[in-house]
Amino acid sequence: SIFSVSPPSLSAVILNAFDDVVNNFIDPPLRPSVDPRHVLSSNFAPIHDELPPTECEVIQGSLPSCLDGAYIRNGPNPQFLPRGPYHLFDGDGMLHAIRISKGKATLCSRFVKTYKYCMERDAGFPLLPNVFSGFNGLTASATRGALSAARIFTGQYNPTNGIGLANTSLALFGNRLYALGESDLPYSVRLTSNGDIQTLGRQGFDGKLFMSMTAHPKVDPDTGEAFAFRYGPMPPFLTYFRFDADGNKLPDVPIFSMLRPSFLHDFAITKKYAIFADIQIGMNPMEMIAGGSPVGTDPSKVPRLGIIPRYAKDESEIRWFDVPGFNIIHAINAWDEDDGDAVVMVAPNILSVEHTLERMELVHALVEKVRIDLKTGIVSRCPISASNLDFAVINQSYVGKKNKYVYAAVGDPMPKISGVVKLDVSRGDRQRVDCTVARRMYGQGCYGGEPFFVPRDRHHEEEEDDGFLVSFVHDERSGESNFLVMDAKSPKLDIVATVKLPRRVPYGFHGLFVSERDLESIS
Repeated sequence: SIFSVSPPSLSAVILNAFDDVVNNFIDPPLRPSVDPRHVLSSNFAPIHDELPPTECEVIQGSLPSCLDGAYIRNGPNPQFLPRGPYHLFDGDGMLHAIRISKGKATLCSRFVKTYKYCMERDAGFPLLPNVFSGFNGLTASATRGALSAARIFTGQYNPTNGIGLANTSLALFGNRLYALGESDLPYSVRLTSNGDIQTLGRQGFDGKLFMSMTAHPKVDPDTGEAFAFRYGPMPPFLTYFRFDADGNKLPDVPIFSMLRPSFLHDFAITKKYAIFADIQIGMNPMEMIAGGSPVGTDPSKVPRLGIIPRYAKDESEIRWFDVPGFNIIHAINAWDEDDGDAVVMVAPNILSVEHTLERMELVHALVEKVRIDLKTGIVSRCPISASNLDFAVINQSYVGKKNKYVYAAVGDPMPKISGVVKLDVSRGDRQRVDCTVARRMYGQGCYGGEPFFVPRDRHHEEEEDDGFLVSFVHDERSGESNFLVMDAKSPKLDIVATVKLPRRVPYGFHGLFVSERDLESIS
C-alpha cells in the first residue's frame, strides 16, 4: 500500500535534528547487541514492503488436508532502517501467514498496525526510542528521554494509545486472534478468505486490561479459558489474571510476594495451578542509563518458582520454592501429579544467563524436568537433553496436562536455528538419559525458527505425536525461503511437503496454526 506522508511540522524538524545529533555524536560506541549493522545482517534484515496474498509453489510432496487453515508467524521487522542503536527485540511486528486450502498455499506478509507503527508510518520517521536499545549511556538516555517528552508535549505522540510493537507471538481465545508483545495490550487481527491479514485494533477488554499483557498466554484446550499476566518495574511487579471461554477478562490478582522486578516472559499452567519463575534476570534501569542492557543479572539471587491456584482470587495461597540455578525464559508445559500434591514443569534452563540479551551466541539452554512435591516441599530436577534447545512446543491438546513429546528448536548458536528435535520426556523419569528420539537438521546454510505441531485429526482420539511439524526455513546461500512440513511421528521427522515461498521470510519469533474452522469463527 502507498501512504501519503505529510510534511513534518517545525517542531518535528527540530526534534529530528536533535535525534540525529544523539545518534551521530552522543551515543557511546555501539555494543554488537545493539549495532544494527550486526543485528540486521543476513536473514535478520527486514523487508520494507508488505506482500499481499501471493500464490506459492509446492515443490516437494503434498500438503496434508489437516493443514487447511493458516500458519502465522510473528517477528520483528523495523519499518525504518535504524539511524541509531537497535536490538533484535525492537522491530515492528510483522505477520507472515501461509494460507492453505485443498493442497494449495498463498503467502501474505503484513505489519501489525499498532498505534506506534501507524503514527511513525504517517510521520515518515521514528517518533520514540527503542526500548531495548534506545537508552544507551547516561547522556544519550537523558537526551532521548527529553526528546520523547517533547514529542508528546507537541502532540506528535499520545502514549496512552500504546507504545508496543506486537512483534512476539499470536494467541487465539474467545473467538479472537491476537498479535502480542509484552510491552502493550493485545492487537486483534484476522485473516480474510483469500489469506490477507487485517489489524482490527488494540484491545483493552472493556477497560479491564491495563498497560500490558504477556506474549505467552496459556489456553486450556478443554475449557477454552485463557490465563495470562503482566509484569513491570513498579509494584506489584507481577499481576496474574484470566479470561473466561468467551474472552471476558476477570479481575486482576496482584502478586506482591514477587519482591523485585523479574524478567518474566513466560509461565505455565496445570489443571490446578499457575506457575511463575522468579529468575536471576531482572529489569535494570540504572545499568541501562549507564550504557548497558535494560535487563541485567543478579548472580546472588536464588531463582524460585511460585505456584498459585489457577482460580485464585488473591495471592494468599501462592507458595514459593527455591530452585537454584533454574533460569527460564520460556516454559514448555506443566501438569499435576499425585492427585494435585505435586506439579511437574518442563522448560529450557538458560545456563549462561548473563548472555541472554547481550551475547545470544553464547547462550546454552538445557531442557529440564522439575518436580515439586507440594506436601514436603522437595524439589527434584532432571535434565532431559544436553543439546542447546529452545523455542519448544507440544501438541496443544496437552497444555496443562501430562504430555510425552516435546518438539524443540536447535540453537546453532542462538538466535540461529539449524534444526528441530523430538524429545520423549517420559524417558527422563527414572534416569539421566538424553530423551531425544528424533532429529531433523535443515542442512548447510539453512536455518529455521520455532516449530509448531499440527495434529492430523483434532476431532478424534489419536496418538499424541500423530501430526505434523511446520516451520519457515531460509537458505542463506540461495536467499530463498521455504515452508517445511515434517511428519512428527516418523523416526527422522521426514519431510512431507516443501513450499517455495515467493520471497524471503526473515527470521522471527513465535507462530500459531489456526484451522479452517477456527478462521471462520474468529469475530
